[in-house]
Amino acid sequence: MRSLLIFLLLSPTFLFADSPFDGTWVANLNTIQLPRHPEIYLLQNGTYECSTCVPKINVKADGKDHPVAGSPYFSSIAVRVIDPNSIEITEKMRQKTVYSEMDTVSSEGNTLVEKITDMAAANDKPETATETFKRVSAGPVGSSSISGSWQAAKIAGASENGTSVTYHSIQDGLQAENPNGEGYSAKFDGHEYPIHGDPGHNTVSLRRVNAHTIVETDRQDGAVHYQVRMTVSHDGKSMRVTEIDNERGDRTTYILEKRAQ
Repeated sequence: MRSLLIFLLLSPTFLFADSPFDGTWVANLNTIQLPRHPEIYLLQNGTYECSTCVPKINVKADGKDHPVAGSPYFSSIAVRVIDPNSIEITEKMRQKTVYSEMDTVSSEGNTLVEKITDMAAANDKPETATETFKRVSAGPVGSSSISGSWQAAKIAGASENGTSVTYHSIQDGLQAENPNGEGYSAKFDGHEYPIHGDPGHNTVSLRRVNAHTIVETDRQDGAVHYQVRMTVSHDGKSMRVTEIDNERGDRTTYILEKRAQ
């Protein structure tokens, strides 16, 4: 009986130490299934508008900083017209630049390329990526070529600090950390735990479905804005991730691959 009792007492620690989630995971960009809802932009009469952005954007495209309410990540935005097919977007939190984007429409007008640099991380290490969109519909007559509806088609050139995460099991819970210093330590009890290093001061709660599947719920000011379902394959080499964006009503799926130790 003594040996059985010892096994029962030690088995939770043993299981956590061998959790299939433990390790560093990197997104395979070729597996991403991007949101189906198009982005809608309008640049006309000196004003830039993004009706699908959260929060919605409507500012003068004069290159100057204009206040924008409703985001914990930026407080102002500047839109500068470079030429008939290109604009530059810069977001700031107070006086610090936290995000920049160069948008360029192809000569035939059917492809939009957005080159992104995200500098919001507390460690000031930028995340970069290039996202390509295909035109769904044109903008109003007389508007810029940027105007219209655009369907996300591909993401490439993303820096690893924006596409990797490390998980480590704790007793009845999970720790997560990305290279930018954002992460959490949360139990599988449905309670909200702070996400450290997040400028939005969001919280996370975790629910363990089974040994290979965890559901993460992210909240901002108490409201659910992201739900993430993570399932590790039986061979432990890949993880399928499904993200539901409640604010936009969109879904994104992709595969994370475990890095060899």
